[in-house]
Amino acid sequence: MARRKRYTPPPSKPTYRVNRQIRIPQIRLIDENGDQAGIVNTDDARRRAESVSLDLVEVAPRADPPVCRIMDFGKFKYAQRKKDRGSGKKHSSGLKELRVRPAIDQHDLGYRLDQGRKFLEAGNKVNVVCIFRGRQRAFPELGERVMRKVAETLEDISKVESPPKMAGNRMTMTLARKV
Repeated sequence: MARRKRYTPPPSKPTYRVNRQIRIPQIRLIDENGDQAGIVNTDDARRRAESVSLDLVEVAPRADPPVCRIMDFGKFKYAQRKKDRGSGKKHSSGLKELRVRPAIDQHDLGYRLDQGRKFLEAGNKVNVVCIFRGRQRAFPELGERVMRKVAETLEDISKVESPPKMAGNRMTMTLARKV
């Protein structure tokens, strides 16, 4: 009978020991200005942190001796949370999509072209997608005509990076900003 692997939780965020939680006799100290103060007794470092109304925080527990820093722990935790929250929001890949149809109205196409121009001026690539429905698939030249119109209208600011290609019920073309 095969043994089942034991569940191991994913690695969590680092936990920091602060002030009285640090029980090692000697530590390497980094003072409130970021300068190394050398190896000192933990009690002396704690007193020094209290004298400037800050916390003694163990930042590298695996070092020999462990490295501790004098800092405002509340501010440090706030900055860490803000950094963690901000790191997940970078969704901009630099590729924007314009959706058109083979039988698109002139006004709708003009609006989409204005959007495409804005995307290109912002430095993004534009993926133009022409979606065919039903019987429109029998006439891919209508989609090519729309794609050509988009490329010609935006040719002053862009170049065609990949020409129109049909894939299923979609025709795609990529435009990139001229350099």
